[in-house]
Amino acid sequence: MAVMRLGHVRLNVLSIEEALTHYTDILGLIETSRDPDGTVYLKGWDEWDKYSVILAPSDRAGVQHIAFKVEKDAELDAYRKRIESYGLEVEEREANALPFCGRSLFLRLPSGHECFLYAEKQFVGKSVGTLNPDPWPDGLKGAGAHWLDHVMLMCEVDPARGTNKVAENVDFFGKVLDFGLAEQVVAGPQGEIQAAAWMFCTTTPHDIAFGAGPRAGLHHISFFLEDWSDILKTADLLAKHRVKVDVTPQRHGITRGATTYFFDPSGNRNETFAGLGYLSQKDMPTITWNEENLWRGIFYHTGDIIGDFLGVYT
Repeated sequence: MAVMRLGHVRLNVLSIEEALTHYTDILGLIETSRDPDGTVYLKGWDEWDKYSVILAPSDRAGVQHIAFKVEKDAELDAYRKRIESYGLEVEEREANALPFCGRSLFLRLPSGHECFLYAEKQFVGKSVGTLNPDPWPDGLKGAGAHWLDHVMLMCEVDPARGTNKVAENVDFFGKVLDFGLAEQVVAGPQGEIQAAAWMFCTTTPHDIAFGAGPRAGLHHISFFLEDWSDILKTADLLAKHRVKVDVTPQRHGITRGATTYFFDPSGNRNETFAGLGYLSQKDMPTITWNEENLWRGIFYHTGDIIGDFLGVYT
């Protein structure tokens, strides 16, 4: 029984057409379907399921839900029992309640974020196919993002009230969904506050991350690129198209990835991320960063505080 990967993210956007231009022409995602209300489904060229990003029209930006794909449909029943035994409410949704998917489970994470588990999603295939494929397809736009890599959620943490939704999410994902804890940031005099965490279900440093904030929200969604040169090229594209850049090309200490951060037209933060960092395995010791080295962990080259990187999110 296993959660295989982050299946998709449903984003609220203020203008579908502006968002679609951003995610297709600049990031290079591919539109695979569109609903009558304007909701758009997108995938990366190296993904094989119907979509990994849903853009939904809304009057407020942010994440509507995240979804994880499990290996087999029968495992949903076992996960339902686990979730209920843990103490969270879970609802079974019929096939196509999640568009183009089989039946699914809906729950609210301890942090309050909406989450689905599903096993089946319509298959469309990679853009290069599976028979004697080329390393990349012709006709890619913009950055040519390979796939949706990970998501970082902001979770309420208030030591004065004894609230730490980062730690609660880590406990849930570890005990119920069998995620590993690759890295963490600890704060407080004795390092007693888990202020951020990077967790994995695959073999990359993180499939989901949690950060501390005054309220629940979305810090960023991230798209995988092949290497550092692609990160630089993307930064050039962002400048060319006058996209609001949050952080110019950098290297993370945490996860070791190469990165650029920027915003979509609705204010949702995006990241392009390159390099697998290191091989994550369930028996790997968790890497810990203390509060004094937080910014070196985030931006390894300088260790400088960059703007309101941790305070601005949707």
